[in-house]
Amino acid sequence: QVQLAESGGGLVQTGGSLRLSCAFSGRAFTSYRMAWFRQAPGKEREFVAATSYSGKTTDYTDSVKGRFTISRDNAKNTVYLQLNMLKPEDTAVYSCAADQSFRGPTRERHDYDYWGQGTQVTVSS
Repeated sequence: QVQLAESGGGLVQTGGSLRLSCAFSGRAFTSYRMAWFRQAPGKEREFVAATSYSGKTTDYTDSVKGRFTISRDNAKNTVYLQLNMLKPEDTAVYSCAADQSFRGPTRERHDYDYWGQGTQVTVSS
């Protein structure tokens, strides 16, 4: 059974940075494409970024392009999300997700079978 555990969230001022981590366990990490989603209060969960199983292909939602970077360390079974130039509208619970697939990254929530509990990111103005 796959387990995902996020860490790295916190409170930061506008313009600040954070690095989120998602530790993967239970299966072969290199067989899974990974993604980050976020959910703000009163809003639906939305796609943020995704990476293929190898890390060679990535995808981002338009609002975070140039500010956020997704990466993975297959030796450490961990996927990261570097958040730079944070804005108050980035405030949300950030969750990582996993899908066993050798295809490219996907933005679709229903494609992901495993989800972490999430980590809170709060950006103050």
